[in-house]
Amino acid sequence: MENQSPAVTAFLRDLRHPFKEVIGVLRSEILALDPGITEQIKWKAPSFGFAGTDRVTMNLRPTDRLQIVLHRGAKVRADVAGFQFADESGLVQWLARDRGTVSFASADDAEKKREDFLRLVDRWMRV
Repeated sequence: MENQSPAVTAFLRDLRHPFKEVIGVLRSEILALDPGITEQIKWKAPSFGFAGTDRVTMNLRPTDRLQIVLHRGAKVRADVAGFQFADESGLVQWLARDRGTVSFASADDAEKKREDFLRLVDRWMRV
């Protein structure tokens, strides 16, 4: 896949996390959504961006689940008051108007939610 980062590949090769396999699968599927999606290491985890803005970052600190952070960059944007995003999947736990998390409790949970999650991420990348 052309949009894979060698730095992220190396990071994941050395990663010790109970959800390592799920992380690798979701990484590949997120990158496959659009060739314009980029990746890097942010917050000591894989992070995905679109059109020059970070959008989706894995939070690897909890080891009892895999947590994905949906955001619109590192800083709160000036347009946050008017921001709206409809989460038809019901997967997002909103932390702010433009920042939320999606959690997977197990590999089976991730598999059950995978299609809804990928549709969500595909839409989120473009907001």
